[in-house]
This record gives sequence, structure tokens and C-alpha cells, in this order.
Amino acid sequence: MHPLLPVDGRSDAGPVPAISKPEPGAALYRGWLRHRRHLPRAHVFQQSLYLAWLDLDRLDEDFRGLWLWSHRRIAPLSFRRRDHLGRPSEPLAEAVRSHVQTALGHRPLGPVRLLTHLACLGYRFNPVSFFYCYDSADSRLEAIVAEITNTPWGERCTYTLDCRSGHDDRLRFRFAKDFHVSPFMPMDLDYDWRFGVPGRRLWVQMVSLNEGSRVFDATLSLERLPWDATSRREVLLRHPLMSLEVIAGIYFQAARLWWKRTPFFAHPRERPVTKVP
Repeated sequence: MHPLLPVDGRSDAGPVPAISKPEPGAALYRGWLRHRRHLPRAHVFQQSLYLAWLDLDRLDEDFRGLWLWSHRRIAPLSFRRRDHLGRPSEPLAEAVRSHVQTALGHRPLGPVRLLTHLACLGYRFNPVSFFYCYDSADSRLEAIVAEITNTPWGERCTYTLDCRSGHDDRLRFRFAKDFHVSPFMPMDLDYDWRFGVPGRRLWVQMVSLNEGSRVFDATLSLERLPWDATSRREVLLRHPLMSLEVIAGIYFQAARLWWKRTPFFAHPRERPVTKVP
């Protein structure tokens, strides 16, 4: 694996999130996701959503006493170890640290925090989860692991991003695409990914380029909510079936792209991937 290093540059897609030391423990992030296709057919949609923000070394503490939410038993909303990288028998935080060490030659010693969708009624599909790896003082972001899953193939890959030499407020990475995500997107593209450091707000933009021209961009803009009964109830009332909303939205937008006669690209099956169980 090759380390993906930050490059200089600023995004024009929004304000810089506030920089602050991460609060310990779990949280919820609520906001919106927007997809924009620019070439060869224009197509835009925006979806409201929420994601869980989990401190992987504190799962027992943060899920204790919650009936609707769990990480060890069957529940309406659950975090499942088997849905993510590494051996299911290995603690996920340690698996992520080992993964980063293999990819970057450096092992983060601080908290590993995961931004992800939870399983809903036993079903979960996560187009992308982000692992944010901090230093031992929990004061600086050292790496981000983007874990991407495609559909309907059920394959998973990771991109490991080295944050140690980036800006304090923003991080930007450019690299070649090498994993088939959508049948309506070719493989010969370059990625330009931009991250705000998580705090009160969380912001990610993922741009796809063809010879420097913007083909597609996805922007995630979220606001942090506390991991308390009020916030959990609020997001459940708004999105009681979040994972099902995600997968249904993907196929609905795919149907719209097909209707617009957007070019279709078969799966190249070139990159080694992990099959999602």
C-alpha cells in the first residue's frame, strides 16, 4: 500500500470548521449529503442524514444501558464489529492502528473514532465509513482511513490518508481512483478529497476529476449532537430507518441516471478487494 499524503490547497465549498480538541466518547452528527454530477450528464441530489461518531475504545461505556442501541446484542440500531476491516475477533481500534502502521509506517497511539451508519433492524449498508486516528495526546489528527463499500457487488476497500504534515484546519489529498464504486462512473479518474478537522462541525468533500475537469463531487456537511437521550430520540424520529434510506436512495438515483442515458461502465475487477460478509 502507498501512503496518501496531503497536498496544499483550500476548498471553496464552505467555511472552515472550528478547531477544538475532540470530546471523548460517542456523539451523533446530523446534516446533509449532496451529490453533483457535472459530466457527461448533469445530475444533483441532496439528502438529510445522521451518522454515529464512535470512540472505538469506549464502546462498552457509551452503549451501556441503551435498549434501542447496542454494540454486542441484537437491537433496532446496532454497531457490528464484523462490518469493518480486520478480523472480527480483533478489537476494531487495534485493527485500524495496525492497518495504518502497515500503510504509513506509523502507528497512531491515541483514540480511533469512527464516523459510520449503524445497522438498522439488522441491515446495514455504508457507502463510506471514516476512521479518524489521533495522537497519544488526543490533540492532533494523524491519519484517516476511508473504508468504501460498493453495491451490488458487496466489495470493500480502504484508502489510508496521512494527516501528519497537513494543515491544522483542512486536509487535502489527491490520488488516482482504483476501486469501482458506481457503474455510472469510469475508472480513469483522479480523486481530490478534502477534510475539515472534526469538531463542532464535520465536513468532507470528495471530487472526481478527468484530466483536471470536475466530473463529480460529493459533499458531507454535519453538525455535532451530544450522545444523549434527546439527540438519539430526535434523529430516530427524523430517520427511523437510516440504513434503508441510504440503500433505497442509491438505487433510486441509479434509476434516474439510467433514465438520463448516463453512460454505463462494467466492473473491471482489477483491484484486490475484501468481500463484505
